[in-house]
Amino acid sequence: MSSVEAHERAAVESAIQRFGHEPGPLLVVLHAVQDAVGYIPPAAIAEIADRLNLSRAEVHGVVTFYHYFRTSPHGRHVVQVCRAEACQARGGAALEAHAKRRLGVDFDETTADGETTLEAVYCLGNCATGPSARIDGRLYSNVTPERFDVLTAPRRPA
Repeated sequence: MSSVEAHERAAVESAIQRFGHEPGPLLVVLHAVQDAVGYIPPAAIAEIADRLNLSRAEVHGVVTFYHYFRTSPHGRHVVQVCRAEACQARGGAALEAHAKRRLGVDFDETTADGETTLEAVYCLGNCATGPSARIDGRLYSNVTPERFDVLTAPRRPA
């Protein structure tokens, strides 16, 4: 893990020590690393695989299969737009397109200033009042492009 920073290496070591002995520990180890670092460092995948006696492909496959895991730092703010069928039926595609234009990024990208990461999610459990978005962990219903602009406007200190 020569290209992994010291704090990332420590997070991997801690996760392996805490959970490596459990049956099927990969998911819990990945969650622990992401909780500690904020993402799964790509260079750490080989170390996690080696320590858990898995192939690098297995670990990479899990990291890339679950949308929750990130392989790069996210912005200070995280904006998630629901792409499930119910939200699509209520105008979700227009919201997606607007969010990408407004922020100037695609899904799984972070704005140039490092402030905001845009993520696609496939159900926020808010189907009756879509399209839905979750911004910094808070769920919003009936999100129109205009409401999106208000919700994502820079906050000014009081």
